[in-house]
Amino acid sequence: DLRPTRFRETRAKVKLGAVVAKLHPGRTQGCQMEEEPKAADNAAAPADTFPEYEWDLVVIGGGSGGLACAKEAANLGKRVCLLDYVVPSPQGTSWGLGGTCVNVGCIPKKLFHQAGLLGEGFSDARSFGWKLPEGAELDWEALVMGVQSHIGSLNWGYRVALREASVKYLNAKGSFVDPHTVEAVEHNGTTLTLKAERIVIAVGGRPKYLGVPGDRELCLTSDDVFSRSAKPGRTLVVGASYIALECAGFLHALGFPVAVMARSIFLRGFDQEIAEMIGRDLERRGVRIIRPAVPTAFARDGEQVRCTFKNLDFGLEISESFDTVLLAVGRDACTSDLGLDRAGVIVDPRSGKIPVVAEQTNVPWIYAIGDVLENRQELTPVAIKAGVRLARRLYAGGMLQMDYDAVPTTVFTPLEYGCVGYSEEAATTKYGEENIEIYVSHLKPLEWTLNHEKLNGQPVRNDSSVYCKLITNSADKERVVGVHYVGPNAGEIIQGMAIAVKAGATKADFDDCIGIHPTVAEEFTILEVTKRSGKSSLKKGC
Repeated sequence: DLRPTRFRETRAKVKLGAVVAKLHPGRTQGCQMEEEPKAADNAAAPADTFPEYEWDLVVIGGGSGGLACAKEAANLGKRVCLLDYVVPSPQGTSWGLGGTCVNVGCIPKKLFHQAGLLGEGFSDARSFGWKLPEGAELDWEALVMGVQSHIGSLNWGYRVALREASVKYLNAKGSFVDPHTVEAVEHNGTTLTLKAERIVIAVGGRPKYLGVPGDRELCLTSDDVFSRSAKPGRTLVVGASYIALECAGFLHALGFPVAVMARSIFLRGFDQEIAEMIGRDLERRGVRIIRPAVPTAFARDGEQVRCTFKNLDFGLEISESFDTVLLAVGRDACTSDLGLDRAGVIVDPRSGKIPVVAEQTNVPWIYAIGDVLENRQELTPVAIKAGVRLARRLYAGGMLQMDYDAVPTTVFTPLEYGCVGYSEEAATTKYGEENIEIYVSHLKPLEWTLNHEKLNGQPVRNDSSVYCKLITNSADKERVVGVHYVGPNAGEIIQGMAIAVKAGATKADFDDCIGIHPTVAEEFTILEVTKRSGKSSLKKGC
């Protein structure tokens, strides 16, 4: 009988013990369960049909990719164990099952961003005739509690989903003993030995620190900011990544004075014309930009943190104190304590990331997905799709591999930026400047036309706030190779554009499509002005 056999674990087979929750002030490490995961409906296979391994698959890491891979493998009838463990941040912050995205990434970030947009909406509402009281204030603690409550429900939902899929979940720290053996250490110190035919590494990454005096002791990262009950107050955000600019954007929108300190360019790897546009928009809104500069030390200054930094233009050292310092200078893969050397897995010594071919490491039965991969996008949907497709290739005869080209993404700054495909710089490098044509348009959405709010004498939203940019390969029938959009609802707009780019749409296909009026997205169906022409790209009329 070649049908997959569901697995019912017996306590005689391996004694797993209870899941132990580690508590932090106002937080819960995982979600406590009072019962073992529900047994599968079918009886266990006869002992003589078992391979030498007690598990078909062990997944180390309970983030988006690990969860997706584990559940898919279990649904295909495999015996799967998933381990997840969160090392508390230097500030003591920890969280439950679900990884970065759910707990300290995409989900809370988008909710805080939405809170900022709602605050901005008060001004819009008055322009549309609503009589609202002046001086509306944000209840920071209520926002944090609401977001954390939602995250807690997601943590529990993942636990339930694993149980329903008959995946054994261990809130334990995993490391390799050899290529087929993982040691799992639970919070109470109980050590378990798991032997598996295949192992998937899905441990993700954590924020980097600068390695200067006081950074780990006195600074927060994105691991901490979404769960702190104390208001951040006057905040310094160090970094120029999308995480840095997003955090700076929503903190300023929520009413806190914010400065951004950057070494050089914003949003490295993104289209630089638009990266600078995002920086200018933040500055126009009132975010202070300190660039080029790098911190050299942090020290306690009463209730504040004193940052000493060097201005890279003049070499001057300057000190300034802030209520909160938030570091967003990149992320490190969590591979240093996995014992990968004992398993023979090759790791890049500088980045800690793992080179793979079709998610397979240099060890044939060890795989890796998600943010630990070398030269791959650190995005939740990428990890999820890679995990599902890997499980199907391993256990269902699937042939589809993960396609890492033309992956869409959005930067949730107050003025959002969504993109898919090549940036202008990357397209120029790949195809040559003479072989690309770039169509552009600046415009103001209809929804913004009634609000004439000014900041420092300048309109917060001017006639060129929104930007549409279409990059085509003129040597290939003007196939669209990059779409960039700056404006409201960027993620919703770019998701549809990504399908067109993946399908190989040309500029003629875009032109042939009828737009929905009045929307911003329709602008992509009527683009005429090219950057090369030098003509004004400012849209006139509606």
